[in-house]
Amino acid sequence: MKRKGASHLKDTQNERDYRRVPIDRVGVKNLRFPLRIRDRDHTEQSTVAVVSLAVDLPHHYKGTHMSRFVEILHAHGNVLTVADIAAMPRELMKRLDAKKAHVELRFPYFRAKKAPATGAEGLLDYGVVFQVNAEKQELDFVVTVEVPVTTLCPCSKAISTRGAHNQRGIVTFSIRFTKPVWIEEMIELVESSASCELYSLLKRPDEKHVTETAYDNPVFVEDLVRNVALKARRHKYITWFRVEAENHESIHNHNAYAVVESGA
Repeated sequence: MKRKGASHLKDTQNERDYRRVPIDRVGVKNLRFPLRIRDRDHTEQSTVAVVSLAVDLPHHYKGTHMSRFVEILHAHGNVLTVADIAAMPRELMKRLDAKKAHVELRFPYFRAKKAPATGAEGLLDYGVVFQVNAEKQELDFVVTVEVPVTTLCPCSKAISTRGAHNQRGIVTFSIRFTKPVWIEEMIELVESSASCELYSLLKRPDEKHVTETAYDNPVFVEDLVRNVALKARRHKYITWFRVEAENHESIHNHNAYAVVESGA
C-alpha cells in the first residue's frame, strides 16, 4: 500500500467555515522555551521563558496551523535579541495569512547583587515580560519588569516613638520606547524610588544597613509610583509608561495599591 505524502493529506484548517464568527486571537500558550538573553554587560544569561503566540483568524477559515507558531519560534534559536522578538509577529502574519499577531515571553531574570555592608553576593530574581503586537504596518513593543522592593510607612514613622512598620512591595513597570532600554536600567529606576532595595543574602551588618536605610526613606505606595513616574518622564527613550505598586501590608489584612499611567 502506497503511503500518502504530506502534499496529499487533507488540510482541514483551510476548509471554509460558514458560521461567520471571526476569532480575535488563536494560537499556542504556556509553551516553555529555553532562552538566553544578552544583558547590559554584554554577557548572556540562560533562563526559561513561558511563550504565547497568536494571530487573528478571519471568519471564513475553520482553523489555524498550530505547528507554524512553534516553527517560527524555533527558527530563531534560543538566543533572542529585541530585534528577533520584534520580527516574530510579522513572520506569524505572513505564514498564517493574518492581519494581526501577538507574541509574549515571560521569564525570570537574575541579577547578582552585593549586600550593602559586607559585600556578600547573592542572586535576586525579577519577572520580565516582552509583549509585541502587530497590525498591518504598525508594531507595538512593551517591556515590563516586576521588581520587589521595601517600603516604610511615613505615617507610622511620624506617630510612633519606637520604629515604624514596613512591607515588601512589588512594582510592575511597563514601558514603550524609541530605543531599547536595558532591563537592568528599568530595575534600577524602580529600586531607587523605594525606601530600600531588596537583597537575597544579608548578614547582620547588612540587615542593620537595610533597616536604617528604609527608616531614613519612608514612602507610601503613592510616593512609590510617583517617584517612578517622574523618573520615567525624564528618560529620553521612554515614550509611554505604566507603573503599578502593590504593598503586602505587615499590619493590615489587605494590600495597598496605586497606579500611574502616562505618555511622556
